[in-house]
Amino acid sequence: MLHHVSPAAVLAVAAMILPSIVSADGPLASDKRGLCFTPNDTTRADDAVWPPALSWYYNYKPLPEPKYKDIPQSEFEFVPMLWGAPETKGDTSFVTTIQDLIKSGVNITNVLGFNEPDAPYSWGGSYLDPITAAQVWVDNIKPLSDMGIRVGLPACTAGQDGLPWLRTFVRECSKLVSTENKKENCTFDFVTIHWYGSFEGLASHMGQYAAEFPNKTMWITEYNFAHQSLEDTQAFYKISAEYFDRLDFVERYSLFGAFRSDVSNVGPNAAMLSNDGRLTDIGAWYLGKESTGVKPTDGQSVSAAVRQTVSIVSALLIGAAAGAWGLF
Repeated sequence: MLHHVSPAAVLAVAAMILPSIVSADGPLASDKRGLCFTPNDTTRADDAVWPPALSWYYNYKPLPEPKYKDIPQSEFEFVPMLWGAPETKGDTSFVTTIQDLIKSGVNITNVLGFNEPDAPYSWGGSYLDPITAAQVWVDNIKPLSDMGIRVGLPACTAGQDGLPWLRTFVRECSKLVSTENKKENCTFDFVTIHWYGSFEGLASHMGQYAAEFPNKTMWITEYNFAHQSLEDTQAFYKISAEYFDRLDFVERYSLFGAFRSDVSNVGPNAAMLSNDGRLTDIGAWYLGKESTGVKPTDGQSVSAAVRQTVSIVSALLIGAAAGAWGLF
C-alpha cells in the first residue's frame, strides 16, 4: 500500500543520505538553475558569462536587462520582480509594466514578489509591514495572477521574523480578497526562499516552509554559505545543488554569487568569478562545466588595478612636474 510522504519528510531523509553520494564536482548541468543578476558597472563584460548556460534570471526589477532583452524567453527567461512598495498608495504601475511587456511580445509566465520585506533597507530588504504589503499585492500581483501568470510568495529572510511576517501577510491578503458573503484565500503558486548558512540549516528551513505551505513548490532565489573557507563553501555548493536537483518540488534555484570575489558581500569564497573575472570551480560547476582550478582570490581585482594605474600616473605627473621645475 502506498502512503503519502510529505515534502518535510523527504527533505529530512535527503539531508541525511546526500552527503555520502555527492559526486566530485557536484551535479553538472541543470535547467533549474538561474541567474540572480547583480551587475557591477566596472565589469559589465562579465554579464555575458551567464547565458545560455542558465535558463532564467531575475534582476530585482520589473524590466529585463538591456544586455539580455533580445534573448528569447524560451532560451533565457526573464522573471520580473516587484521589489517593494511604490511611493504612492494605490500605484499599479507594476501591473501596467508587465502588461506592456506582454503586449510587446515578451512571454512573462512567472513573477516574483517583495524582496526581504522583513529586513531594513540597510540590509538590502524592502522593509514593508505585512498589512501594507498585502494591499500592494492585491493591487499589483493579484491582477497578474488572475491573468494566469504564476506568482511567488514574498522572499523573506531566513531570520526569526520571516515566517511570522508571511503568516500575517497571507492572513491580511486573504481579508482583502474576501467579501462578507464569501471568504477567499490569498493565492500564490510557489514559495521563495533565501538562505546563507549551513546545508543542514538549509534543509531544516526548507522543511519549515514545506510544513507552513504544504503542496507548494519552492524557488530558492538567493542562497550561499556566506563567509566560509573555500573548502566548506565548495562542499556546501555541491551538496545543495545535488539536493535541489533531486527534489521535484524544488522548481528553480539561483546561487547568490554571480560576481567577482573582490566585491562579494557574502565572503570572497562564495563568488563564482575570481578577482580578474575567470570562472571559479563553483562558477564552472554552476554553469555545467568541469572544474577550472581557479581560486576566487586569483588575479588582480579591477579596483586594485585602478589604484595601481592611478599611482603610476601620479608618480609620472609628479616626476614631470619636478623635472619642469628643475628639482631633479
